[in-house]
Amino acid sequence: MNIPAFEGMHLLKHIALTATCLLCLAWAHGQDTTATDSIAVMEYGDAKDYEIGGIKVTGAEFSDDKSIISISGLRVGDKVRLPGPAIPKAIKSLWKLRLFTDVQLSIEKIIGDVVFFEIRVEERPRLSKYSYKGAKKSRHDDLNDEVNKYLLKGGIVTENVKANASNAIREYYVEKGYLDAEVKVNEFADESRTNAVRLQFEVDKKKKVKIKEIAFTGNTAVKDKKLRKQMKGTRLKRRLFAASKLIRDDYEADKEAIIAYYNTLGYRDARILRDSMWRDRRGLLHIRIDLFEGNQYHFREIEWKGNSIYSDETLQQVLGIEAGDVYNQELLETRLRFSQDGRDVSSLYLDNGYLFFQVNPVEVAVVGDSIDLEMRIFEGPQATIDKVEIAGNDRTHEHVIRRELRTLPGEKFSRSDIIRSQRQLMALNYFNPETMNINTPVNPQRGTVDIEYQVEEKPSDQLELSAGWGGGGRGVIGTLGVSFNNFSLRNIFNGKAWKPLPMGDGQRLSLRAQTNGRFFKS
Repeated sequence: MNIPAFEGMHLLKHIALTATCLLCLAWAHGQDTTATDSIAVMEYGDAKDYEIGGIKVTGAEFSDDKSIISISGLRVGDKVRLPGPAIPKAIKSLWKLRLFTDVQLSIEKIIGDVVFFEIRVEERPRLSKYSYKGAKKSRHDDLNDEVNKYLLKGGIVTENVKANASNAIREYYVEKGYLDAEVKVNEFADESRTNAVRLQFEVDKKKKVKIKEIAFTGNTAVKDKKLRKQMKGTRLKRRLFAASKLIRDDYEADKEAIIAYYNTLGYRDARILRDSMWRDRRGLLHIRIDLFEGNQYHFREIEWKGNSIYSDETLQQVLGIEAGDVYNQELLETRLRFSQDGRDVSSLYLDNGYLFFQVNPVEVAVVGDSIDLEMRIFEGPQATIDKVEIAGNDRTHEHVIRRELRTLPGEKFSRSDIIRSQRQLMALNYFNPETMNINTPVNPQRGTVDIEYQVEEKPSDQLELSAGWGGGGRGVIGTLGVSFNNFSLRNIFNGKAWKPLPMGDGQRLSLRAQTNGRFFKS
């Protein structure tokens, strides 16, 4: 059996400590309060039960004595057999904490049938600080984010902690294309603190690995160049300063993009059989991807089931897919559920209040290279809007927002009205478009839906300032202007509304001053 050097060292130390403890027990048992001139060896056949009279902990500066005693499993008042399994078990429990570099358990004294133990520990060093060598300062914040997952100032420094932190730093550089990066951990004693160390991560990122070649096998329907074009994150080394690096996550996403592209061409069975990588003598990376394209499929018959509101002809016209067209799963999903131009079957129903509408395409037959589909529809009842709520507008008044909405209580639900309302709110330029959110909690029993618009205010005011010095005695020339784009004129005399100006009514107030020295002012 092979034991790693680090674990083997601690295992041998653990065995040695246990043996030392047992010898100590044997010696202490041989000492009697009434006989001090002889030492007897304790035999397992002569085991005897003792009551634990006390437990003392020494050597623990940062660890709690009561916690150490509790984890050892020994408790004052309990019975313990000596020699017996309780002592090795206690040492093993403390050793598993990985908090100590040395653990010893010995008998302090025995009075009659009462034994007193002493637990001696030597704590591992604590982290005082860490630093980097060989890493640019611009990288330090990002590296700190990685290292802080494993290191804590004041925390215990173990070999596992150091290994995890250094691996995190190396993975960071690998993600940047430095596949050969190396990280060394240097540990120094911190003389300013007791039992403390500081760590230095020495980084050698080496050269960035460039991709020399991306080759494909098994592809006959699509050329290599077209496949490489689908790989947005994994590029060849074409030009001197062109980006070319291997990032594992991007590479996996690029492989999925290749298969997705094949699916749009009707090759729904396409898959990657295997891929391999190797480095040449110059250290450049070569990638080979083995493909299976399969057959190209086409749509044949498309039947509609469960539709009563719209006819088959209407639905088929919106779908826009005819028999003989290349089978394209992505196009099918787009035409069924959500299209940017609103040309999809779901929009047809959802704009007419059928919020509970569902459509499920099922392949009912595959004959050669042709596929028959059955569109199974659940129309459900029409839903009406119950409540329209607005949240997050801490500056803009609610009536300013509501006058832009096209969704009103009591009207039929319409997805296009929601989309239009969202665009109107973004056009105000008062809210952050990235955080704008719309929720539609449904009440199926009542057949109603609430619409919640969640917005986040953003600054929209403008300041213009330009100045200079004119010759010929003209003096200062320049312009000063300010525009408040969400002003409230009706609250101008309301002192409570000045924060610092009355805002929220969607009005615009512009002030502008201009001077051309002594000759012109406005």
